[in-house]
Amino acid sequence: MANLLENIDYPSDLRKLNEKDLPEVCANLRELIIQEASCNPGHFGASMGVVELTVALHYVYNTPYDKLIWDVGHQAYGHKILTGRRRQFHTNRRYKGISGFPNNTESEYDAFGVGHSSTSISAALGISIAAELNGDINRKVIAVIGDGSMTGGLAFEGLNNAGAANADLLVILNDNNMSIDPNVGGLSRYLVRMQTSRAYNQIRSSVWQLLKHFRRVGKKMQSLLRRHQHAVKSLVFDDSNLFEALGFRYFGPVDGHDVIALTRIFNDLKEIPGPKLLHVLTKKGKGFTPAEKDATKWHAPGKFDMVTGEIFNEPDSTPKGSKYQFVFGQTLLELARKNKNILGITPAMPSGCSLNIMMEEMPDRAFDVGIAEPHAVTFAAGLAISGKIPFVNIYSSFMQRSYDQIIHDVALQKLNVVFCMDRGGLVGADGATHHGVFDLSFMRGIPNMIVSAPMDELELRNLMYTAQLPNKGPFAIRYPRGSGVIRNWEQEFSEIPVGKGRKILDGNDLAILSIGHPGNFVTEALAMLEGEHLSIAHYDMRFVKPIDTEMLEEIASRFHKIITVEDGIINGGLGSAVLEYYANSGLTMQIERLGIPDRFIEQGSQQELYHECGFDPEGICNTIRKILSTQD
Repeated sequence: MANLLENIDYPSDLRKLNEKDLPEVCANLRELIIQEASCNPGHFGASMGVVELTVALHYVYNTPYDKLIWDVGHQAYGHKILTGRRRQFHTNRRYKGISGFPNNTESEYDAFGVGHSSTSISAALGISIAAELNGDINRKVIAVIGDGSMTGGLAFEGLNNAGAANADLLVILNDNNMSIDPNVGGLSRYLVRMQTSRAYNQIRSSVWQLLKHFRRVGKKMQSLLRRHQHAVKSLVFDDSNLFEALGFRYFGPVDGHDVIALTRIFNDLKEIPGPKLLHVLTKKGKGFTPAEKDATKWHAPGKFDMVTGEIFNEPDSTPKGSKYQFVFGQTLLELARKNKNILGITPAMPSGCSLNIMMEEMPDRAFDVGIAEPHAVTFAAGLAISGKIPFVNIYSSFMQRSYDQIIHDVALQKLNVVFCMDRGGLVGADGATHHGVFDLSFMRGIPNMIVSAPMDELELRNLMYTAQLPNKGPFAIRYPRGSGVIRNWEQEFSEIPVGKGRKILDGNDLAILSIGHPGNFVTEALAMLEGEHLSIAHYDMRFVKPIDTEMLEEIASRFHKIITVEDGIINGGLGSAVLEYYANSGLTMQIERLGIPDRFIEQGSQQELYHECGFDPEGICNTIRKILSTQD
């Protein structure tokens, strides 16, 4: 049997096919996603679950004129394959390849860049209003929101505004009851009720059959049918329909894996003006049995055998128990056993950040609040003002979403909330939307905030211990994704004096000041330079705020040449703090700053990206040679 996908380069090719061929296209698309993802790891389960939805949307709608927004963007692999990137899909998430998320600079079919969640409805509303103002009355705007994104507060802000504006847009709620871990909260329970209400679903089908004929009836009958639809839903559902209360016409739930039925539904919905929401039921990982059985494991599984489903772990000399994430989870549990006021909070990432370790033993003291970072922070503030010590674990790039709450609700009130910012620095293949490179700078600018970064797992453990001691106030700890360097981190807790760094190595020629995990790159670089008979001092600063001024004074008394190394943006981070201190002290130093340049860094392996930014061991060696070769 011919592979129909081989003749589809763009949606215009897809639209040439007969409707009866679409199931085969879906099968071909799934096969390609499995084939490529098995050897080039990425987000797997989410894209598998929306194959039929993807094909139906591009078959019915005139993309790219019609605007299609994916939320979260890791659902969009099928979309990318159908929109001119099938031959490049093997470069997905690779250095200099295509992005793993929709990127409007990569393709005109990517209507809006979506790497974080819950943004699609607001963006779709903006695009819809702009189309109306521009006279593009035929343009359709569709937001596909799923994989937990509807739990984010921004999604409801968008729904509220779009309903009030009576904008012509379609929101497709891809309901698979999952984000990375199973969805939590009242919305999840509400959607389950809508799925399982027998009376509602029986009568809904007949209402749908009436509504689908809107094109062929007059305005009076249309109005009557709309009232009939609302009345039926009121009769069979105890509560008002949430989405209709916000001004949306609600349709569904419908089977998200029946591609032919979906195309017919979309053709009908195209004729209905105003804000509409279609509730689509899908299964994450659909079409690959292991992924269907364990959606969390198969969200982003790494390399796997496409026949047996065996997941291959990448070669790694570091035991799993030495990864920063595991150290966080285990340390938090130990601290919570000792201190009854300690609580854990995460926005929908319990397995990713290892809060699930505490959840298993202390389910009443560990909270998954859904994809709701601002809420997580203010929830923590309420706990802290009541005498609790919440540890809020949020990936660094997601912490950006809660900046106002950090300032207004925590720092201003000097509350002892501990922010554990996982995935600090360059995270690798997820690319620009996920690199945690702004945290040191944006946290450093907040009054009352302590800002720290451990060089290894043992320092992470001891910083967490320090942060929960009395009278510490707001305390930020950021650490990278993956493995550290310490094998025996399970030691007795030791307090780290706030604002105090440590000297790793003494020397006479120049001083290197590092913060966080890149300090290990400095160690590697100095080992590479061993035969060059250089005398280099290395200082682990530990804190960018408060910075160790005594150590800076000591360094200034001994060195005129300094290199700072950090895996955050150069503007506002460690290097800036050092420059500011010496400038304010009237000291003139030769300072070379290594870190993330003032631009967005795309995807690639961490090693490739460190090298691109010039602060891998090789880059540090080159900088040392350069600065030592210059005249004073």
